[in-house]
Amino acid sequence: MPTDAQILTLAQWLSPAYPVGAFAYSHGLEWLAHSGAVSDGEALANWLDEVLRFGAGQSDALFLAAAYRAENPRALSRINDMCRAFAPARERLAETELQGIAFCEVTAAVFGHDLPPLAFPVAVGRAAALEGLPLRLTAKMYLQAFVANLVAAGTRLIGIGQTESQHLIRRLTPLLESVAEKAITGSLDDLSGTAFLADIAAMKHETQHSRIFRT
Repeated sequence: MPTDAQILTLAQWLSPAYPVGAFAYSHGLEWLAHSGAVSDGEALANWLDEVLRFGAGQSDALFLAAAYRAENPRALSRINDMCRAFAPARERLAETELQGIAFCEVTAAVFGHDLPPLAFPVAVGRAAALEGLPLRLTAKMYLQAFVANLVAAGTRLIGIGQTESQHLIRRLTPLLESVAEKAITGSLDDLSGTAFLADIAAMKHETQHSRIFRT
């Protein structure tokens, strides 16, 4: 069973207050809102469902688990290279790289771990292993933070209310738990990426004229 200290450490790392700049990224949601493809809470829930099952949700969880289990720096570097290569668009690569670099810098400074610049899920997985945190809880809380950040973006982009936002997070919790469980019992051989509309949205956002998010 995870200890209170372990739970609190993960809560700190994955909190909006942890300075990785997560609030600046919408994962392509801004373009979807602008185009009208995601215009209400139900559409947002459906989009998040697909991203968790078939997009960055499942791939990030697999990379996190692989990084957690990496036996040496060379293996970790290969996992990080694969994670970067798996980003389907320039902005999505920046999203994972910049958050990962920020996470590594602050976690090294505060917790004293030797963390080279890594993509975000790889960084969290590696730091969790160094800190001795449980993989299962780390993966689930990572995905919950991922979903919560995108729901928060949705409140600004499509005007859903705070109560509906919390309903969405609660509604998606069983799914993110399932995705995390599959990732920690799987391997990088299970990688796939078929959330094509989400990937196209990220590409479209690169040339969107008026925007408030970086992705």
